[in-house]
Amino acid sequence: MRIKDFFKSGHPPTLFASFFYFDISFMVWVLMGVLGVYIAKDFGLSATQKGLMAAIPILGGSLVRIPLGLLVDSIGPKRTGILAQLIVFLPITGIWLFAPHFNAVLLYGLFLGIAGGSFAVALPLTSRWYPPKYQGMALGIAGAGNSGTVLASLFAPRLAEIVGWHGVFGLALLPVLLTLLVFTFLAKESPEQPSPKKMSAYFSVLREADTFWFCFFYSITFGGFVGLASFLGIFFHDQYGLSKVMAGNITALCVFAGSFARPVGGVLADKFGGIRILSALFGLIAALMLGVSLLPPVIVTTGLLCLGMACLGMGNGSVFQLVPLRFRKEIGVMTGIVGAAGGLGGFFLPTALGFLKDNIGSYSAGFLVFAGTSFGALILLRIIQRGWSFSRLVPEMPQIFEEKIETVNE
Repeated sequence: MRIKDFFKSGHPPTLFASFFYFDISFMVWVLMGVLGVYIAKDFGLSATQKGLMAAIPILGGSLVRIPLGLLVDSIGPKRTGILAQLIVFLPITGIWLFAPHFNAVLLYGLFLGIAGGSFAVALPLTSRWYPPKYQGMALGIAGAGNSGTVLASLFAPRLAEIVGWHGVFGLALLPVLLTLLVFTFLAKESPEQPSPKKMSAYFSVLREADTFWFCFFYSITFGGFVGLASFLGIFFHDQYGLSKVMAGNITALCVFAGSFARPVGGVLADKFGGIRILSALFGLIAALMLGVSLLPPVIVTTGLLCLGMACLGMGNGSVFQLVPLRFRKEIGVMTGIVGAAGGLGGFFLPTALGFLKDNIGSYSAGFLVFAGTSFGALILLRIIQRGWSFSRLVPEMPQIFEEKIETVNE
């Protein structure tokens, strides 16, 4: 694949705007989890409460993704993105100025989920500009905006040492404003924007079994990525006694591996098939999380989590190489539905890690459960892919993709 041909096939300014919007939105989305050690110290939180605090914005993002997906298909992704960015100013300001107790933090954190809904905007905006053969790479680049979690993990703890955790949210308003300006002036609607449909038509995809399989697989890959990105700072601080800044540094390293592996997953899925790549990744994720569950020395755990996050990132790219092939005409609502499932996975993981730590006394059980779930996903994928014919999975693709999928099924 020639990079020049890729960029000529679509609209690079929109691709950059989608990436940038996704990047800063993700940075804001995980701030509560990244600053969790500071917030927990002020409010004296248990491990369960820490997990809930890290998870609540992810739950908010999950709930808002379907409505945003509907808006994308109705009024277009650019208008939807601008509206979402305007709304996100409210919870950021609320946490900055009006969050004197833990319940207020949770309430504003739930509405902070609107930033996590950026997924349902950025990916359809990008997808509609690029032809089917470049979907994996295009969505991988736009989806690499989850690298915003790296920015949060790297800089938020350092800033909190200077201005306090409340002040970090105040400073976050500046990049959000810049993002709004960049997105407004660079993003452009694709000429392939479909006409609005009746509400019932959007939910016709819920009659398709493949919708729920994609939701399940993405709840593991994306849910694992964003859940760990929000919680690892707390984990490294509590389990290994690292300083707040050092825990943030190691979290940033792990998240970096996952963020920039997402385009790799998309490219590999374009070349070898999303089913084949996703199968290998689920097996690797299960093995790596099993290793983490043993709670080895911090340097070993860091290595395992870096590799695990990289596999989760590539898994995100692989899933969303398949989704637009199967549901190209419904990509807006499908992005919302599948993205919502990913957000739910991201909510349950840190919640389970905190809950099991309080009730069993170790983080080991939470990682063991995650490893078992990933292995179960591998088994299910290998079973259901046998029934994925060319006409079902890619009903409007050229013969080359039929051959690719048939090769995987063999």
